[in-house]
Amino acid sequence: MVRLLSQLFALEQDFEIDPQRQRSGLELLLGSETAQGFVAEVSGQVIAMVTVQRVISTAEGGVVAWVEDLVVDQNWRGQGIGSTLLRHLQDWCAASNISRLQLVADRDNRPALEFYRQEGWCETNLKVLRYL
Repeated sequence: MVRLLSQLFALEQDFEIDPQRQRSGLELLLGSETAQGFVAEVSGQVIAMVTVQRVISTAEGGVVAWVEDLVVDQNWRGQGIGSTLLRHLQDWCAASNISRLQLVADRDNRPALEFYRQEGWCETNLKVLRYL
């Protein structure tokens, strides 16, 4: 999974590839009661992953979820694996009474933005800000 995150962060200007930090983040995320991860495997090798975290939304008056990472190994893209992972995630959210999924994508990652549009995701009027 760390290898996949390296591929993802190579595309995103806001993040640095640091395998030790990514491993630590994955361990925290996957050990959390408010997070979940799903993978696609071929012959025991993880070729794609999606992670999600539940949060409380005052706007929704309930639980929503943030997609933290969705990445398909560059050698396996274009075969429907990302779509399958998203459908699985959407089913999990429905079963978990999660009313909205949201994510942040790099504004320059045109292939990812087009993928999400094709999957029915829409842009919002919100702008992501960060401190530190």
